Amino acid sequence: MRVGIEVAQHRLEWFQLLERVGWAEEAGFDGAWVFDHFKPLYGTGPGPCLESWTLLAGLAAATTRIRLGVLVTGMTYRHPSVLAAEAVTVDQISGGRLELGLGASWFEREHLELGIPFPRTAERVDRLVEGIEVVRRLMTADDVSFAGDHYRLKRATYRPRPVQRPYPPLWIGASGEQRMLPLVGRVADAWHCFASGDDYARKWEIVADAAEKAGRDPDTILRSAQLSLSEPWDAVRKAAAGHRANGVGYLVCSWPSEGRLRAEEFVDRVLPELVAA
Repeated sequence: MRVGIEVAQHRLEWFQLLERVGWAEEAGFDGAWVFDHFKPLYGTGPGPCLESWTLLAGLAAATTRIRLGVLVTGMTYRHPSVLAAEAVTVDQISGGRLELGLGASWFEREHLELGIPFPRTAERVDRLVEGIEVVRRLMTADDVSFAGDHYRLKRATYRPRPVQRPYPPLWIGASGEQRMLPLVGRVADAWHCFASGDDYARKWEIVADAAEKAGRDPDTILRSAQLSLSEPWDAVRKAAAGHRANGVGYLVCSWPSEGRLRAEEFVDRVLPELVAA
């Protein structure tokens, strides 16, 4: 089992995030994850919220082993050509430690406040599908032309190539059963979902069916789920065991509201058991 931690940049300054990720690297976590928002998602009033991709670049330069990713990048926030360049830059700075997490976006109020268009769900999924294609092509080919409904490229080339070939592992965060889960099955290297138990298992069947129809082996798709560290440790172990029974190979631990002492206790009491499983 691989275990990462979501360091959650809600209302945190750079030095606090650097401290969290540095500690996570020393503690043995496989990955550190940030979110892709421009305002804190909880708490009252204004507060710091560092932008995800420039933050990842800083963290990449300040670490040596831990893998880094955004869980997940909303395709509506950036043109996919710009996103591809940002992702390659982080992969280069990190020496090939980037996990490329993508999604369709969901936070309508944030879009409206910042003047970013927030299309209906169907169009956001369409943009994600096209955006993934644009990102993958720019990372692997020269003179890329693309004529989609939302994005167009004309003989575009971006260099350098990613350290990881053909491109960093593609994660998709998804739970929608009509279009998002089939997309995971067709193109993703990893699937992250907040569901658990029978609900997770049912959603996985949709992913696996789509993968088989696309000529892919479903077992090549890494399954990921969220793990709270704020429950009693026996409950945390039970939740992890339930995810493992569903074939989950990666757990993303939410930074506990109780603070770092709680996270350190998890590292001492539970993490070794999960990594060994």
